[in-house]
Amino acid sequence: MNNSSDISVRCDLHIHSSLSPCSDDEMTPGNIVGMAMLNKLDIIAITDHQSCGNCDAAIKISEAMGGPLVIPGMEAASAEEIHLLCLFPDLDKAFAFQTIIHDTQIKKANRPEIFGNQSYYNDQDEYVGTEDQLLLMPSSLSCDELADRVFALGGVCLPAHIDREANSMLTTLGSIPEDYPGGWIEFSKHAKPEYYFDNYPDLRRFRWLVDSDAHRLEDIADPGWPIRLPGFCRDQRGRQLLIDRLRGR
Repeated sequence: MNNSSDISVRCDLHIHSSLSPCSDDEMTPGNIVGMAMLNKLDIIAITDHQSCGNCDAAIKISEAMGGPLVIPGMEAASAEEIHLLCLFPDLDKAFAFQTIIHDTQIKKANRPEIFGNQSYYNDQDEYVGTEDQLLLMPSSLSCDELADRVFALGGVCLPAHIDREANSMLTTLGSIPEDYPGGWIEFSKHAKPEYYFDNYPDLRRFRWLVDSDAHRLEDIADPGWPIRLPGFCRDQRGRQLLIDRLRGR
């Protein structure tokens, strides 16, 4: 239940950087932060496929620019090829989950001419290297197993873009399992949530949000999705407040 003293913050919690092969090369951490500032977003999350490799750069760049609070995250793909929006309160926990993903991920070399570039950047927004393994390959862990590991690390795990035909938990499984540990779901920006609540009544037990799933700068949310928090600050305390809110506390 919202408290009357809660603060409404504007968020886009699903943004891909140039590390995701399907993302534009212009999606550098610095460019993302700059566009988020133009759109007056309070909180953003960097959520590349199967990697948190550009989160540190985005956090440091945004802090230096006085930009939005950056949440380290990942769009993880399970053995069922279901996409999960994974968000963490700090980099250590994000990288611990990244290790789990990389240890269980099906290995395949990237072919940039087919799938796209997978580029790392530093905190000066300078290109520093390339990821050679194709990040689009799924983990061998199920969606339940991945979610359990995210929550055990103190993060939160939302079924991503459940309205889409591809890589959606709703489409793949036909429903969100009753024992799924999370209390929130994500819709894409083109969804009509009322249609899904009418046709899938079990979804009404979830809270929900809408993110951009941006792969291009112009797709970053404007004005963003409002989330109410019991206070807000652009530091580690703010990250924990958001994670606690999405964990249902």
